[in-house]
Amino acid sequence: MQATSLPGWIYTDPRFFELERAKIFRQTWHIMGHVSDAPNEGDYVTLDVLGERVVTVRGRDGKLRSFHNVCRHRAAKIAPESRGSCGHRLICPYHAWSYNLNGSLASIPKWQGFDHLDKSQHGLVPVEQEIFQGFIFVRFEKGLPSVAEMMAPYAHELEPYALETLVPNGRVTLRPRKVNWKNIADNYSDGMHITVAHPGLTRLFGATYKIEAREWVDKMSGELQANASESWSERAYQSLLGSFDHLPADLRRRWVYYKLWPNVALDIYPDQVDFMQFIPVSPTETLIREIAYIHPRHSRELNAARHLNWRINRRVNAEDTALIEGVQAGMSSSSYTTGPLSAKEVCLASFAKRMRTLIPEASSDHAPRAV
Repeated sequence: MQATSLPGWIYTDPRFFELERAKIFRQTWHIMGHVSDAPNEGDYVTLDVLGERVVTVRGRDGKLRSFHNVCRHRAAKIAPESRGSCGHRLICPYHAWSYNLNGSLASIPKWQGFDHLDKSQHGLVPVEQEIFQGFIFVRFEKGLPSVAEMMAPYAHELEPYALETLVPNGRVTLRPRKVNWKNIADNYSDGMHITVAHPGLTRLFGATYKIEAREWVDKMSGELQANASESWSERAYQSLLGSFDHLPADLRRRWVYYKLWPNVALDIYPDQVDFMQFIPVSPTETLIREIAYIHPRHSRELNAARHLNWRINRRVNAEDTALIEGVQAGMSSSSYTTGPLSAKEVCLASFAKRMRTLIPEASSDHAPRAV
C-alpha cells in the first residue's frame, strides 16, 4: 500500500492545533538548554511554550531543578530573562514574594497581610525534568518514554562528542516563521530535497547524505568531501576539518542531525553542536529556538571553522525558509489533500504514522465540518 503524507488541512486548522496541544505537546519533552547555561548557584534558564512557562535554576546544593515560572500569588513571571542569575532567591517583580532556589516560598513582605499563610503550601510548582548527556529536558505530563530511552539507539554514537562538557557559544536565538511547526519538522527530516534545493550541501556531501528513522528519532548524516568546493567558504571549511584532534578520525568530517520526536533537533558538527526547537505558536506560526555549544577549547582553526559553519548554514537556512513558506502556502490549496511518499522518505512516513496514531483525525483527507 502506498504511504502518503499528512493531509494539508492539519497544517492550517485551528481545531487540529488544539488537539496537538493536548495530545502531543503536553507529553512532549521540551529542551531547556544545557547544564552549562546555569553553571553557578542562582543561575537559571527559562522557556515559554504553548502557554506554559518554565524556569530551571541551579540550587545552593549544585542541583538543577525545574519549576513553573509562575508566582503562586498572582501568576507573574518570576525569572524574566531567557538566561540569567537571581543570586540566592527568585523574587517576583510584581509583589516581591521570594522563593528559595529549591522552589520553597521564602518570604512575603510583612505589610501585605499574609501573616497566617502556610508558606509550605505555596512553593513553586515543580516540572518533571531529565538531563540527557548534559542537555536539560522538561515535560508537563507523562506519556512518552524518557529521553534516554528515546535516544538509546544513538547514545553510543554521541559519546565521542562528550556533550556534557559543552559550553554555550552566544545566547539563544529566536527566529519566527509563518509556517506550521510540522512543515519545519518535515523539512528537517526530508533527505530528497538536499540535492535539489541545497547546492552548497550537495557540494559538501556529494552522494553520502543518508537518512534513517527509528521509533522516536530520525537521523540524517553526510560526510564532507575532500575535493575542494567552488565556494571559498566551503573550501576553507573543508580544509580545516581534518585537524580537529578532539574527535576520532572517522568523525572529523561528518555532519550528523538527530530529530527527537516531535520537535527537537540536535545538529552535531566537528566544530560545534546546536539544538533547534520548533515551538508551535499558532496553526500557521512557529518559533525556531536555537543556540550553538562548543567544546571549551579554542584555537584559530576552530574559531575559523565555527564562523565558516555559520556562513554555510545561514545560506541553507535561507533556502529552507523559502521552501517551507512555499509549502505552507500550498497546504491551503483546494487541489491538495495528501501526497505519495517514496520508500526513501522513511522519516516522513514514520512521522505521519505517529501523528495518525496519536490523533486519528489526521487520517482524514479533509477537515471535519464545524458543528
